[in-house]
This record gives sequence, structure tokens and C-alpha cells, in this order.
Amino acid sequence: MKKISFSFIALLMIFSCTMKDNPLLEITQEGYGQPPFDKIMLKHYKPAFEHAIIKAKKEIDSIAYNPEAPTFKNTIEALELAGEHVEWIAYIFFNLNEAETSDKMQRLAGDMSKLMTEFYLFASLHTDLFQRVKHVYEQADWSILTQEEARLLEITYRNYIRTGANLDEQEKKTYSWIQERLSVTAIEFSSNVLAATNEYVLKIIKEEDLAGLPDYMREMGREAALAGKEDGWIFTLHSPSYLGFMKYCENRTLREHMWKAINTRCLDKHSNRALIKEIVDLRIQTARILGYETFADYMLETRMAKNPETVNAFLEELMEKTLPFAKKEVAEVQQYARSKGFNGLLMPWDFSFWSEKFRQEKYDLDDELLKPYFSLENVQQAFFDLSKRLFGLHFVKETNVSVYHPDVQVYRVTDERGKFLALLYTDYYPRPSKHQGAWMTTYRQQHFREGRELRPFVSLVANLTKPTATMPALLTQNEITTLFHEFGHCLQGILSEGTYGTLTGTNVERDFVEFSSQLMEYWAFEPEFLRTYAIHYKTKEPIPQELIERIVASRNFLVGYAQIRQLHFAKIDMAWHHVTEVPQEDVVRYEEKTLEGFHLLTSIPGMSLSSSLTHVFSSGYAAGYYSYKWSEVLGADAFEYFKEEGIFNKHLADKLREHILSRGNIEAPDVLYRKFRGRDPDPEALIRKLFSD
Repeated sequence: MKKISFSFIALLMIFSCTMKDNPLLEITQEGYGQPPFDKIMLKHYKPAFEHAIIKAKKEIDSIAYNPEAPTFKNTIEALELAGEHVEWIAYIFFNLNEAETSDKMQRLAGDMSKLMTEFYLFASLHTDLFQRVKHVYEQADWSILTQEEARLLEITYRNYIRTGANLDEQEKKTYSWIQERLSVTAIEFSSNVLAATNEYVLKIIKEEDLAGLPDYMREMGREAALAGKEDGWIFTLHSPSYLGFMKYCENRTLREHMWKAINTRCLDKHSNRALIKEIVDLRIQTARILGYETFADYMLETRMAKNPETVNAFLEELMEKTLPFAKKEVAEVQQYARSKGFNGLLMPWDFSFWSEKFRQEKYDLDDELLKPYFSLENVQQAFFDLSKRLFGLHFVKETNVSVYHPDVQVYRVTDERGKFLALLYTDYYPRPSKHQGAWMTTYRQQHFREGRELRPFVSLVANLTKPTATMPALLTQNEITTLFHEFGHCLQGILSEGTYGTLTGTNVERDFVEFSSQLMEYWAFEPEFLRTYAIHYKTKEPIPQELIERIVASRNFLVGYAQIRQLHFAKIDMAWHHVTEVPQEDVVRYEEKTLEGFHLLTSIPGMSLSSSLTHVFSSGYAAGYYSYKWSEVLGADAFEYFKEEGIFNKHLADKLREHILSRGNIEAPDVLYRKFRGRDPDPEALIRKLFSD
């Protein structure tokens, strides 16, 4: 048995003398208790984290060696509340390492990740602590526990089993080494992707090479060049720049250059080839030592899908039903391109360009026509207004809360009675210090401590079209959908109502966490709602009814093609994780073999999705990328319910809040969904949504 050692006590005394000015050491009670971003410096993180870990280990040892008999309160609940400072610092550091990082911060992230993993292993492999947890679980009188207490006990015990508590001492050492190395490789993978993305620049000097690009794209390129003190125009692999360039640039050679650049990221320079193999091997070892055949078996055991066979069958069924529609869509674009004088075979770098022209002509729509009606300010106000209409929420800008970057804004969220619910941080624009994509995260989960409720701090991060010198941020339809998606996640954090932080907010199974976000997407372009917020930023005129009708007519344009792309990611994910040995083929060849027969356009040798797939190799979606489509089935089925009852039906919104958005992981997701819907989801709902006339 091991208690707090002299070395820990000595370090604690040393740190207490040198930490007086470290803003991370105390969780402030000022304001809302939010992170003091304006006071935090890079030098503060590691010493504060080391200090917090020493304190947390002492708390855990005090639970493990408590002379009193193990009970729910002195063991399970005490463990839930231990390590508060560690969690606080980790949330701040790792969130900022995604949204506002630097080379120095990324180097520090390796050290911080090692410290975090070591602490996690200390707690999860603590033999004496596990024996107390096991005793409470096996001796519990479940009839006297509340629903939340029973759920916390069940999940705590299950997580100990799933993280090696039953391993022998030698196995624990091996397991610890594997997890420590995995934490480092995840950071390395993500850093490589960011470096490769930032490094690529397409510089255009000749104005004729800008042919086809709308004014906002030209202005974006010019401002990027000016920011770098360059002549001409600069385009990058960051989403607004890359997607717009591929959609509008008439220079086919430049489009090919850009497409190949994004699809070969991290294959050579900043290479992730070896890292992918190492990560897969470490995950196989993790599964094997814990008694599972594959990593996918291990990960899926607790999820709605339960096992790889269900996931693979789900993906195959979707692929089979989608391919005919997708192939028809591609054929129509090819035929359109030929009708306009393009005599070759559509290549991957041609598809966005010609499909956008086809969409514009077929529906008489283009982004230049629509974007003036969708300023970021109006779109944000739209989902604020929608949440007020459905859930009674109010958002008021906070100007006295510090932020980590000038682009970030903060909103105080209250309910219809004026109760404070959350702080919402919004961070919308791309920059070299921010990773690509869009995401929701939290700096504090909603929970209770010592009888006091602590409400959450929620963050919405994206990479949207920036405002220019002459116009505000005007959004594409895809960017609007992205915002509504991420705001759906935010709602699940904001509306959380529970006792224990590990069970609240978005702390749900991976194939359920995307449900709220997928569902919120449906409101964005519903005519009844659309006409309330689509206002021209110059004229202040509402969007004409004829444009609404064209938007509605076009919203299923190329949905088959888009779904096949998502299924490609999911199939690659499962191919890497439903294996018992690391594939011998090169990363590129293995991916080509996995997707053989499922390509809609000519497959280009030497390309890779895996090498920059951060969701799978450096985030939480390993053996879980299918979750987007799984949750989309739930979202489609749930929105059919709203369509039947009315998209602003308050009674139905109350049910959604009561049974889904506020409940987190207090009950199993299938139970929660049945309570909301009255039945299991209809698997055909997604097909009806995508391919109905």
C-alpha cells in the first residue's frame, strides 16, 4: 500500500512558495468563476498543473485509505469531486491548444499530455482505490440510490474495469506505457496537420488566374497577401479559402494543385504515415491487454451500436442505398459539364467547380446571390432567437469577461425566469493559431459542489468567412449549417441539469452526442424560420419568397455524393480499428484497398484521407466516425416529429429539453430517446430525408 510520499509533500511546500502569482492555482469566485484568460501566460501552465496533480493525488489517496467502510458518498461521490484543479487547468490548456496555439504551446502540450495521462493512470490503476469502488458496487443497495447515484456508480465501476483496474502489476505497467505513448502520438498527429495546413500557400500574381472567383474571394485573397506583406493574392488550405477556391476558380491547373495539396497533407513533410501505424498498433495492444479482440470491439461495447458487426452492417446498408442516388448525381454533373464544352472526364478537382455551376443554373442560385442575406450577425441572432422560442433562452453580450483572442465574444445565457444558465464563448474566424474545422467544447461542466450549483462555460469555435474591409462576414449555406450544428452541441451543454459533471452536458456516448447537433441543422433552412432571419445586410429587405423556394428546392442537391464522402471516412475508421494486427500495406495503399469499389470519381493514386484525419487519430472518434450518420438517423426521425407537430411546438421542445438536452448521461441514450419520441427511431427516416422528392 502506498500513501502520499515525502517527495510529494516536499514538492508541495516548494510550490506553495513560488505559486502566489499563478492565476491557474485558484478557481476564482469573481464574476461567474470563469477562466482568467487575460492573466494566464504560457509559463503558468506546467507548474500549476504539477501542483494541482500533487494535490489531486493526495485527495485520491485519502479516499483509497479512508479507514471508514466504503460507501457511495465517501468513495464514489468523493472520487467524482477529486482533482477539481487538474480538470480546470486541463480544460483551459487543451482547449486553447486547439483554438489559440503556438509552436511553444504545442511543444508544451506534449509535456502536459504526459502529466495528464500519468495522473489518469495513477487514479484508474490504483489498486486500493479500485477495491473500495468494487466493494461499493458489489454491496450496493440499489433501491436506496437515486437514479443519478446509481448511474454514476455503474459507470464508475465499468470505467475502472475498462481502463485496466483488474490487470496484474506487470500488465498495468505495460498498459500505462501504451496510454502514455498514445497521448503523445495524438498531440504529434494534430500538430503535424496544423503545420502542414498552415505551411501551404498558393500565391497568385496574374489577375487572369483569378477568373471565376467572386469579389469576396478576391478580397479575401488580397487581404491574406497584405497580411503576409506579399504582392498579389494568397489562398490557403483553411476552409473558407480552400472551399471557395475549388468552387469558383476557372483555372483547372490551379484547382488540381490545391486539391492534391489538401489530399496529400502529412504524407511526406510533417508525415503522419508512421504515426498512424503506431497509433493503430498501440490501440490494438490496448484492446488485447483488456481482453478484447479488436479496438473497435473495445470502443463500441458501451455505445448504442454495441459492436463492430452492427456498425459495419449499418454502413453497408447506407452505402448500398446511397450509391445509386450518388452515381446518378455525378452523372448529371458530368453531363452538364459536357453541355458547357468540357469534353474530359470529371476529376476530383473538377467536381466542386462544375457542380456549383450546375446548381446555380438548375436552381438559379449562387452564393453571391444568397450571401448578402446571411450575415454572421443575423445568423447568430437567428439561432439565439430560435432557442428563445423553443426553450426560453436569452443571450446578452458580456463585455467584462476576459477572452483569449480579440475575435472571441462572450454571452450570458439565462432562462425565461432570469436564472443564469451558462457563459457562451464564440470564436468564428480562421487564423494560423487555430486548428481547422468547427467544434463545441466546455471550460466547465454543469455540476454541484458542496451544495452549490456551478453552471457551464461553453465554447463554439469555427472557421468561417471573415469580414473584409468593405463587407461584414457573409456566410455560405454550408457555413450556416455548420453553425446550427455546433449550436446544437452548445444547447446540450447550456441546458444541462444534473448533479455530477461526468454525467452532464455532452458527456454521452459518441454515437448519441451528435444527435442534438444533427437535429438543430434542420431548422436552418425551414421556410417558416428562414424568412425570420434572412435579411439583406445592405438594403435590410427580407429574402424574397422566390429565393426561399429555390433554397428549399436545392437543399437536397448532391446529398448522395456528400453522404458517400462521410461513409468513406467511417469505413476508413473501421478499417483501421476492426483489425487484430497492424495492416502491412502502406497507409495510402491500405486506404485505397478499403475504398475500392466505392469511389464516385476517378481515384487518384497517392492521395490519403487518413493522414490528416484528426477526428480519428487525435480526437475521440476512433471506431466512432460512424456516429455522425448514426446520429443523423436519430435527427431525421426526431425532426419528422417536429414537422408533424409544428417546428416551433413548445410542448415538443419541452419534451426534447426534459428527456434529451438536459439529461446528459443520467440514463442510457436509447431510453432517453424512447421517452422523447415514444418509440425507437425509424432507420428509414434518413433515407426519406435525403432522397424524397
